[in-house]
Amino acid sequence: MTDNKRLAFSIIQFLHDQLQSGNLSSGAQESLEVAVQCLETAFEVSTDDQSLAVPVTLPEIFTSATAKYPVQSQVNNNSTPQSLSEQQKAEAELLKSDGNDQMKVENFAAAVEFYSKAIAINPQNAVYYCNRAAAYSKLGNYAGAVQDCEQAIGIDPSYSKAYGRMGLALASLNKHTEAVNYYKKALELDPDNDTYKTNLKIAEEKMETSSPTAGMGGVDLAGLLSNPGFMNMASSLMNNPQVQQLMSGMMSGAYGGMPGGAAPPGAGAPTGAGPAAPAGDLSGLIQAGQQFAQQMQQQNPELIEQLRSQMRNRAPSAGNEEQP
Repeated sequence: MTDNKRLAFSIIQFLHDQLQSGNLSSGAQESLEVAVQCLETAFEVSTDDQSLAVPVTLPEIFTSATAKYPVQSQVNNNSTPQSLSEQQKAEAELLKSDGNDQMKVENFAAAVEFYSKAIAINPQNAVYYCNRAAAYSKLGNYAGAVQDCEQAIGIDPSYSKAYGRMGLALASLNKHTEAVNYYKKALELDPDNDTYKTNLKIAEEKMETSSPTAGMGGVDLAGLLSNPGFMNMASSLMNNPQVQQLMSGMMSGAYGGMPGGAAPPGAGAPTGAGPAAPAGDLSGLIQAGQQFAQQMQQQNPELIEQLRSQMRNRAPSAGNEEQP
C-alpha cells in the first residue's frame, strides 16, 4: 500500500507542477485541481507528507524508462510493412483478395473474417482496415466502420478512400455534419472522384433539411405520405365525425386557443378528450394529438404496426459506396 501511495504522491506532485507552469487554460486548471483532490481523497495522501516523496520526479522516471527501450517503442508505434517477411506480406495480400471476392458475392461476414486475418498479420496496412470498414457498413455495423476508418486514417492520413468511407459510416449514423467534413477531405485528396462529390451533395442536403424533429424515431415523412394505405386511412379518419369534432376543437381553441381555455359557443370538446386546457397550455395540444393517434390505431392497427416496423428497420441512405 505504501508503494501505491508513493506513486499517487508522485502523480499529484506532477499535476501540481503542471498547475504552476501557467501554460494551461482556466478550464484545464480546474480539471487538474479536481483530479488532485480525487487522488488525495482516494489514496489518503497529501503533498505536505514529504515522507512519500521519491528522489526522482515522475517525468524523469518516464524519460529514463523510454530511453531504455527505443527499439521496442518504435516497433509498437511505428511498425512498417518492411518489418514483415515477403511471405507474410504475400499471405496478408492473399487474405485481402479473398475478402474482396467475398464482398463481390455479398458475403460480408466472411469478408470481415478475411480482412481481420490480414490485419492480424499486418496491422499497419491502411487498406485492410478500410476494406473491413466497407464490410462492416454492409452489415450495418457503422460504429465498427468508423473505428476502422479512424485506424486507416491514422496509418495513412492521405488515404482518400478512408475519408470517403468514414463519411458513409457517419451518414448512416445520421451524423451528416461530420460526414460532410470527411467527404470534403476526401475530395481534397481526390478532387475528380464523382462518388465523393455525389455523397457530399447528399450529406449537405440532409444536413440542411434536418431539424430538431429529425431524430424522432427516424421517420421518413416523404415515404409516409406516399404510402397509399396510410393516406387512405388518413382520408377515412378526416371523414369520421368524431375526428372532425376533435380537429374542430383544436382549431377553434378548445385546447388552449381561447382565453381561459374555453371553447367557442357550440363547439364541444371531443369525446374522451377531457376538460379543455388553459390558454397556452401545451398539454392540451399533446392530449389532442394522443386522441388522434388513438383513432389512427383503432382504424387500422395492422398498418400502424407495419409503419412502426419499417421505421425501426429502415437503414438511412448513405449515398454511393466504392468497391474495395
